[in-house]
Amino acid sequence: MRDLRRRLAALAALAVGASLIGVLPAAAARGEGDGAAADVYHDSGQGVLDWASCGDTTTLALQCAMLEVPLDYAHPQGRKIKIKVDRLPATAPKEKQQGPILLNPGGPGDSGLWMPASIAGQIPPDVAAEYDWIGFDPRGTNGSDPHVVCDAHYFDAERPDYQLGQGTAQAWLDKAAKYSADCAAGWSWILPHMTTVDSARDLDSIRRALGTKKISFYGGSWGTSLGSTYGQLFPSHVRRMVLDSIVGPTISWYDHNILQDKEHQRRFQAFAEWTAKADGVYHLGTDAAAVVKDYNTVDAALRTAPVSAAPAPGDIGPAEFEDTFYGGGYNFLRWPRMATVLSAYLVNHDTRPLNIAYNRYAAPGPDDGAFPNYNAVQCSENAWPRDWEYWKQDQAAVNAVAPFYTYNNMWYNAACMFWPYQGSTAGRLPITGKGLPPVLLFQATEDAATPYEGGLAMHKALPGSKLVVQNGGSFHEILFHGDACLDDTFVAYLRDGSLPTGKGLIAKTCAPEADPAPVYVTPTPAVAARAATGTTAPSGALSPADPEFVRGADGARS
Repeated sequence: MRDLRRRLAALAALAVGASLIGVLPAAAARGEGDGAAADVYHDSGQGVLDWASCGDTTTLALQCAMLEVPLDYAHPQGRKIKIKVDRLPATAPKEKQQGPILLNPGGPGDSGLWMPASIAGQIPPDVAAEYDWIGFDPRGTNGSDPHVVCDAHYFDAERPDYQLGQGTAQAWLDKAAKYSADCAAGWSWILPHMTTVDSARDLDSIRRALGTKKISFYGGSWGTSLGSTYGQLFPSHVRRMVLDSIVGPTISWYDHNILQDKEHQRRFQAFAEWTAKADGVYHLGTDAAAVVKDYNTVDAALRTAPVSAAPAPGDIGPAEFEDTFYGGGYNFLRWPRMATVLSAYLVNHDTRPLNIAYNRYAAPGPDDGAFPNYNAVQCSENAWPRDWEYWKQDQAAVNAVAPFYTYNNMWYNAACMFWPYQGSTAGRLPITGKGLPPVLLFQATEDAATPYEGGLAMHKALPGSKLVVQNGGSFHEILFHGDACLDDTFVAYLRDGSLPTGKGLIAKTCAPEADPAPVYVTPTPAVAARAATGTTAPSGALSPADPEFVRGADGARS
């Protein structure tokens, strides 16, 4: 522990003189709207969007630009950074156009550049034609400048085992502490300015650069926190707002992760029950307990005999195996492939489906992706426990009832134990909805990533909002999966502002999608050959058009 304490001391030294993320302008802390404090930077000059073709051969009309914004909105004349923005322009006659709608998929930190073409392509053409569809990369991520990278190899396999009983806790503590130190050493000038409030102010910089008084907004997952924060700061600039799969406005990020652990356990149990009913396909047992045992058997086997992850670096051990499976809690269309992985390994002694699934779902990209932004947001917007003994005891109690995901999620967030920029105990910006038009909320009752409680809490925080609930639904970000009950409600709101007319807590209830058909996912000959030679398509091959894609979660987790 002496080495760990030295790292902590170094981190503390790096933090001296840094602005605390939790400190907000006085008006923002009180939750006031766009008064002088909220718009303090409006005299700083206007960024320009110089649009040019994105070079997208599938969507020729898509345009891209870089927008210069202040690093620190409290000092708008100081250092600047750039946000990458794209747009699919409106094509309706000018008199029918309804202005820009800004889009964010969550993360925190995930790219939204894919969203204009994707979402506009899934709604009626006449409504799509009335809007300018605007995507962007949040500050410090992806195509924005700079793109923050703390440790390009942080997620390379084979990582230490997640399970505390395997004696890897110190390895993870050292790994998380070093990651935080590396972030602070290389990026101390930007990390304190990568909060949700900063990104909300970037949204308003985009609005002003677009030359419009009002914007509409669609956000999913963390994007719901971003949207509600923007609405709190700039309510008079909101025309319409849709929040899908909602982060509760007051819960701490640490407590939110505990809710996730428990909901992921329920989804894993649902997967086991679904697989057991399909014993004729997968031959893994006829009851859910047998399937859970099968999962644990593979997990244990990989501790002593990991599987090659090629072409991804390293091997697939327990940590990589568990990462391959947790995404099934976000999107149950992954269940057939997940069950195939277990069946192939245990029944047919075939590791190719595991290799393919890992490369498809969990293998790392060329660097640490959105993870610096994820930590900059989550670690610094609330006061996190800094004592490992507290984490160990508290998380053991959660693991006792939710063993599928607890330690995986704990180590993913462990950098917050050491993060140099600590948040205020007051937490995130209070959300009151003062001055906002009616906001349309979508929430599934079985969402593992943003549990149902968050939707209820946001509805309570936003007077006049309308809550649409998919009762029994489990997709994370529930729009655009082919459910007409949900999608038609979204389209009606965009078309003319129409809202569900139901009274009470829930304005409209929609039925869940049917479970996927149980099929053994046999790789095509070409894919099987690539798996055998270690040339399977790497992570990132899963496009937003793929039904197994996890929106708002393949880059980060909230």
